[in-house]
Amino acid sequence: MTTNVPVIDTHAHHAPEAGATNYLNNRSGFWSWAGTLDHKRIGLMYLVGVSIAFLCGGLFALLVRLHLWEPEGMLFDNAQYNQIFTLHGAFMVFLFVIPAIPGSLGNMVLPLMLGAKDVALPRLNLLSFYLWLTGAVLATLAIVLGGFDTGWTFYTPYSLYTQQAVVTIGLAIFVLGFSSIFTGLNFIVTVHKLRAPGLTWFRMPLFVWALYATSLLQVLATPVLGITVLLVAFERLYHIGIFDPRLGGDPVLFEHFFWFYSHPAVYIMVLPAFGIISELVSVHSRKPLFGYKLIAFSSLAIAIISFLVWGHHMFTSGQSTYAMFAFSFLTFFVAIPTAIKEFSWVATIWKGSIALNSPMLYTLAFLIIFAIGGLTGVILGALNVDIHLHDTYFVVAHFHYVMMGSIALAFFAGLHHWWPKMFGVMYDEFLAKIACAIIFIGFNATFLPQFIMGSRGMPRRYATYVPDYAPYHAASTVGVIILTVGIGMMVFYLVASLFQGKKAMQNQWGGVTLDWLCPTPPPLENFDVPPKVVHEVYDYSTLDYQSMQTPVR
Repeated sequence: MTTNVPVIDTHAHHAPEAGATNYLNNRSGFWSWAGTLDHKRIGLMYLVGVSIAFLCGGLFALLVRLHLWEPEGMLFDNAQYNQIFTLHGAFMVFLFVIPAIPGSLGNMVLPLMLGAKDVALPRLNLLSFYLWLTGAVLATLAIVLGGFDTGWTFYTPYSLYTQQAVVTIGLAIFVLGFSSIFTGLNFIVTVHKLRAPGLTWFRMPLFVWALYATSLLQVLATPVLGITVLLVAFERLYHIGIFDPRLGGDPVLFEHFFWFYSHPAVYIMVLPAFGIISELVSVHSRKPLFGYKLIAFSSLAIAIISFLVWGHHMFTSGQSTYAMFAFSFLTFFVAIPTAIKEFSWVATIWKGSIALNSPMLYTLAFLIIFAIGGLTGVILGALNVDIHLHDTYFVVAHFHYVMMGSIALAFFAGLHHWWPKMFGVMYDEFLAKIACAIIFIGFNATFLPQFIMGSRGMPRRYATYVPDYAPYHAASTVGVIILTVGIGMMVFYLVASLFQGKKAMQNQWGGVTLDWLCPTPPPLENFDVPPKVVHEVYDYSTLDYQSMQTPVR
């Protein structure tokens, strides 16, 4: 039953304990950050790290597109091209997309939303970051040791025969896997043990539900990837005959192992994005979420079904016809809980009091991009169509609409949404809207032509191509240049806001979850007084409008 009693008495000003200033100013110096156990600082360190990885991966993508401006290639020979697109995929997938939202925004926001002082296991949280950092260093070291050219999937038997640094990048992925597992364990324990009084399961914000479902996938699926890359390393070093056909091994077995992890990994990447969008459509439409329980349970349903669909990546591998029928059916089936989310978001926005600020614009862009990615995924789930489109640019475009477009846009939306809470300052809202428009235009200009040339047979991963595809590649390259300009503008105004941004309001967007009811920026232990939840989630009748107008001191 809904009540109008506020969660926290926002009018009572409690004097903070000595030293309990906000987390940005509590201590300074390198070692105070390097040894911090504060989830907010760890989240910021993740944010810096994954942002650098994103920019590096984006640079590799730009080089790939510039090379493909001409049919015979402009910049690299074939071997160098293989290394560049492999670096792009590996940096984007393993160093950005998988850890970006849980590591940065999840670490920052999850304890705030639960009313907790920190995550349950703060030392494990710091270790998770250092494992991510170690994996990033090892991935960079692999470049120095000769690079790797297998593609980010490291398919056997080629990854067994190439003379490049496959073992080093495999070790990097193994270490990154432990970072992911430890983060998942930490979040699961935090959700179970540190919820504020009154914060029942069905009063939890949907971002928490999404991170919880993601954490289950991280803990259950990631060990499979770790075992797989270890087996590849043993195969290369000791020739034990698991994947090597010359020794009686089966290369297709590697595909089963890899995709048994990597398809759940798709949802490790995208479920946190769903959680961000669920928060933002409610806050910026000033409406309770339509179908709250359906969205919550659909996250768990996606987590379960995602373990059963890996075979749709292998329709051309020679597997059983009956297995292909089953995987095709399950691919269509997993679209149901995903569609529930999309329709619930649209229903929430419908007739809402929509604020067209930059977080909401990124959210609307996500809804469009993800709808295209989802619908093209259904196309690829059909057996007869997938046989034609397999390993073409149609798959590249679909993958980027779901992975880069949807997840990056959700990440940008969440970053703009929680930036005032994280730093107590506002970025230039006008520039933010312009950058969002440029990114949206650039992204679609990059990947829509790839659907067309993929449907006409252009294979992916080729360094050269017949001139018939030149107009599509040229359009795609122009699009990535536009996309680069938009991302560069976003980085500029966000960094500039740290030095000359206006002070944010205490509750910049009018949220009613606990993360908006703690001070801005949050103090070291997040809340001046322990919170107690006494109303239903997303109940905007409890909103203290005075707190929205109070500038940060």
